[in-house]
Amino acid sequence: MEKDLDKVVEEIMLTPNVTGCIFADHQGLCLASKGTAHVDSAGILVAISEQACKLQPNLKPPTVCLETDDKVCLIQRHGTITGGIFKQK
Repeated sequence: MEKDLDKVVEEIMLTPNVTGCIFADHQGLCLASKGTAHVDSAGILVAISEQACKLQPNLKPPTVCLETDDKVCLIQRHGTITGGIFKQK
């Protein structure tokens, strides 16, 4: 799984305007991180995703978008893995 995840990380980092990405398990343990994404943010991203899922628990996990003036962080959970992608606007 680690090689597959590394391949996904590399593909994401090739996307225009992406500055970093991070993946964490359901406990907030960082599985992969590259670019501007800091490993210490893994648990926070999982917690944000879990709280967003409580808004409509019967639907698939929502994508959470956090924005500043010049940056965007997209958070998405798929199964037990939560991913965060950091982009420049």
